Amino acid sequence: MRLLADGLDLRPTKQKGQNFVIDPNTVRRIVRDSGIGADDVVLEVGPGLGSLTLALLEVARRVVALEIDPLLAGLLPATVAERAPDHADRFEVVLADALRVSEVPGPAPTALVANLPYNVSVPVLLHLLGLLPSLERGLVMVQSEVADRLAARPGSKIYGVPSVKAAWYADVRRAGAVGRNVFWPAPNVDSGLVAWTRREPPTTAVTRAQVFAVVDAAFAQRRKALRAALRTLAGSAEASTAALAAAGIDPLTRGEQLELADFVRIAEALA
Repeated sequence: MRLLADGLDLRPTKQKGQNFVIDPNTVRRIVRDSGIGADDVVLEVGPGLGSLTLALLEVARRVVALEIDPLLAGLLPATVAERAPDHADRFEVVLADALRVSEVPGPAPTALVANLPYNVSVPVLLHLLGLLPSLERGLVMVQSEVADRLAARPGSKIYGVPSVKAAWYADVRRAGAVGRNVFWPAPNVDSGLVAWTRREPPTTAVTRAQVFAVVDAAFAQRRKALRAALRTLAGSAEASTAALAAAGIDPLTRGEQLELADFVRIAEALA
């Protein structure tokens, strides 16, 4: 893959979060740990030079790759045709920004497996989980600290907005670490794998947006008790105190102590 990039005079850019996985053992591990099978339609984000794409095509029924870089998107079909000719008919690349994509062509994807661009990994993951309810499970590689936050549980110092919002869609867990030397160029941060399995969102009369607004407000200033943190959202300190009392939550509690169900009850009380 390095030779391929050199031939194109391709230089990865930080702006697009490009750190390409070039170690074949790592991509095989990702595919194996993702649990995908012959019936899966896999969505990949940021396929880059195609290392993970080729490994996915060996297992999945179909792979759709979202690539924001026109040069890389134009190169991928030829790479697949050359290196995996028997699987080329099962592959499609879409030139698109994963943060703004509104649909994915072909059969509904059942799994998300990707080395996500680290600078937008959480927004991309949450956008796709909300956009594509057909996604049943996934395994994504992100910055190590982000992996910890996504999988954090209430009461942890790193539990926050990504933890709660991801929990709306899925059961999330840490699935291992990845060394820096498997990338080109090697990043200045450690990497981690996050696995998730879709579950039904909480049953509630309020919308996801209403619950997420409470989550955002609760963690906007982590040191503040919820009574103060939710004051602007509720309209006044008195209103936030009343809503918290109605939800059965101590107004002096902080956001990192609450589970998803608690945020749902607060949103219902505010509504």
